[in-house]
Amino acid sequence: MSDTLVLEGIDKGYNRGKSGEVMVLRGASLRLAPGEVVALVAPSGAGKSTLLHIAGLLDQADAGTVTYGGRAMGGLSDRERTAARRGEVGFVYQFHHLLPEFTALENIVLPQLAHGVPKAQAEARGRDLLGRVGVLDRAGHRPAELSGGQQQRVAFCRALANGPKLLLADEPTGNLDPENAAHVFAVLMEIVRETGLSALIATHNMEMAARMDRQLRLDQGRIV
Repeated sequence: MSDTLVLEGIDKGYNRGKSGEVMVLRGASLRLAPGEVVALVAPSGAGKSTLLHIAGLLDQADAGTVTYGGRAMGGLSDRERTAARRGEVGFVYQFHHLLPEFTALENIVLPQLAHGVPKAQAEARGRDLLGRVGVLDRAGHRPAELSGGQQQRVAFCRALANGPKLLLADEPTGNLDPENAAHVFAVLMEIVRETGLSALIATHNMEMAARMDRQLRLDQGRIV
């Protein structure tokens, strides 16, 4: 079986004007097997978010390759990249980015409708996920009516709504208290084991990182 995600020799730099180009990633490479949960650990500003954006086809590397399940993602059109991202990847960010005019349940249903899932099925999936993370009683509330921790748990459900093969998470429990962080992480691990989902999780939480299958460290643009 092919690896869910392969990054090979990823370079990424940004032009800082008079300061010249700053290289954020230098030959970064990693492999993620089906059902594997891997921690990506690095200090702030080390390039974790950049790496996740390239892995999730939100940004393009200056050099190197991104492969999903044995299929190279290089050379795809914008439409093809969007289709691959929508079908293969779920994202969780430290800041949830929920749609403010929609309820918690609607925020989980909408990505499924865009993917062609019937509304009744999408709502059932949404309620199941909300129940798993302990916020089903808030299904009819808009984001402004939810606490930060509740919003983050809804964002986590939204990322899983379409049954992605790859979950990319950028400090996903950064806004949660320790009890809720532990609960959300336990749900994630349960879903990974059930479905074979692969997850790459950038985190500063070393206790959480220690509970994952592997830990990778980003050091001067390289993964070690």
